[in-house]
Amino acid sequence: MRLLVTGGAGFIGANFVHYTLRRHPEHQITVLDALTYAGNEASLAPVRDSIEFVRGSVADAAVVDELVGRSDAVVHFAAESHNDNSLRDPSPFLTTNIIGTYTILEAVRKHGVRLHHISTDEVYGDLELDDPAKFTPETPYNPSSPYSSTKAGSDLLVRAWVRSFGIEATISNCSNNYGPYQHIEKFIPRQITNVLAGLRPKLYGQGENVRDWIHVDDHNSAVHAILDKGRSGETYLIGSDGERNNREVLSMILELLGQPGDAFDQVTDRAGHDLRYAIDASKLRDELGWKPQFTDFRDGLAATVDWYRDNEAWWGPLKKQVEAKYAAQGQ
Repeated sequence: MRLLVTGGAGFIGANFVHYTLRRHPEHQITVLDALTYAGNEASLAPVRDSIEFVRGSVADAAVVDELVGRSDAVVHFAAESHNDNSLRDPSPFLTTNIIGTYTILEAVRKHGVRLHHISTDEVYGDLELDDPAKFTPETPYNPSSPYSSTKAGSDLLVRAWVRSFGIEATISNCSNNYGPYQHIEKFIPRQITNVLAGLRPKLYGQGENVRDWIHVDDHNSAVHAILDKGRSGETYLIGSDGERNNREVLSMILELLGQPGDAFDQVTDRAGHDLRYAIDASKLRDELGWKPQFTDFRDGLAATVDWYRDNEAWWGPLKKQVEAKYAAQGQ
């Protein structure tokens, strides 16, 4: 299969490329990535000789048309994805998440190419901490930030192009990912690299906000299951029953790195910080037979800690800049 992977130098996209080449070395992969601050070509260094890399934007119709025209399928990871950044400046989120997805849709429509669109559980809003409910494919959309609203809009565009123009496409909405190559502005790698850099980790507010954590390799194995067996027009939710609140996650990181349980600072909570996300992935499990490898969150987190410990050359040059940005925000 000839795969076009948009956003393939970002966190989840780069891991998808690695995962695919390990399990499907016969696939031909082209990566399209604009290399914004969140994209890092170094994340592809171990496989650089096995792929084609094109630097460009998913909103560039000429580039997208040419690449889609010589592909069998597109896996669309490319997105602006940081909530805090979307609150400061929503415009890049509209360009990439809305216009970029529209551009991809028009190209796959023209060339008759299969599309899988990667989205987020944040399109559903949030749940109360004591609510036993989980998100399902039927949960109404209720986004709460410019980021999540533009991802919701991109999902609706995909559904409209399936219904209006008959393109072959699937959507997946995944819970919070963790693992190698994640930008250190994100919660888990930020706390790990703080400890490794001799800085105190930071906990937003009381740390009660709950996320449904999934290892990035489990996310990407689910994407392959959807590519192989998913039904066009369907939405599949990806999660591995990994609900933990931020305080629990930070405590586990401190334990894994041999630090005292109170070796962190509490900082101002994020604006509009969603309370809880939780995924019901039963449709994915029952219809496609998918199951996660990292069923124990601690095991996946330990592997992630080891990766950041062993790869300071990847994250070290970014650390001072990231922490200076957060310090200016009191976080």
